[in-house]
Amino acid sequence: MSGALDVLQMKEEDVLKFLAAGTHLGGTNLDFQMEQYIYKRKSDGIYIINLKRTWEKLLLAARAIVAIENPADVSVISSRNTGQQAVLKFAAATGATPIAGHFTPETFTNQIQAAFREPRLLVVTDPRADHQPLTEASYVNLPTIALCNIDSPLRYVDIATPCNNKGAHSVGLMWWMLAREVLRMRGTISREHPWEVMPDLYFYRDPEEIEKEEQAAAEKAVTKEEFQGEWTAPAPELQTGLKACRCPLCLFSSSLLKTGVLSLPLKTGLQLPLLRPLSG
Repeated sequence: MSGALDVLQMKEEDVLKFLAAGTHLGGTNLDFQMEQYIYKRKSDGIYIINLKRTWEKLLLAARAIVAIENPADVSVISSRNTGQQAVLKFAAATGATPIAGHFTPETFTNQIQAAFREPRLLVVTDPRADHQPLTEASYVNLPTIALCNIDSPLRYVDIATPCNNKGAHSVGLMWWMLAREVLRMRGTISREHPWEVMPDLYFYRDPEEIEKEEQAAAEKAVTKEEFQGEWTAPAPELQTGLKACRCPLCLFSSSLLKTGVLSLPLKTGLQLPLLRPLSG
């Protein structure tokens, strides 16, 4: 599919991203309908997905999304935690309608309920976890796109994009790639320049890990402030005049100043004491 135009060929940096995210790693179970997307099988029983077929189906899915005139008519769904962040980011970038989390049954079929929607295209993260929207899409003749692993059922799926849909990094990268290709085909961004949005924003992060990182950063900041405070303590003020000198004469004169017997001008250096006239 992408062999007709060189501009649509998969770049080396895209392949490196796929490999780093583990998109090519399937499972040990294989569905007979996904056998056409397998490159080979490793010695440990894990199937390797053909990334060339992944890229071709990714471009086909992007062309189907671009063909919808109103971007809000594209419904993107992910009931699993690993794809919810990616779905929300994809919807923000392309204008699609996201459903992250629990899918309300009869959303596509029951016109009475408040959550009723009539999309023109459905994109799901996992056909097994998102089986309810796929089933309802078949009732209303709604075309569907799905990110499919090698053991995913392809029932009610029109465009299957083979990838690892269980890993958080792989799912986030696939949604990032799909959003980038949609924007490129719409002409929003150029293919000559890299997209400024990083794939990390599409990755799912565990809330417990985020809380631990924030606590560690706060403790590190407190320790750094304490360490700097030891070295940035205010220096003692320099004393001049009688207070600075510790000779017996100056000490005696300072004691007389405190009692009010002597009156000395406040100047730097030692001055001769002046006797104050006694009254009465």
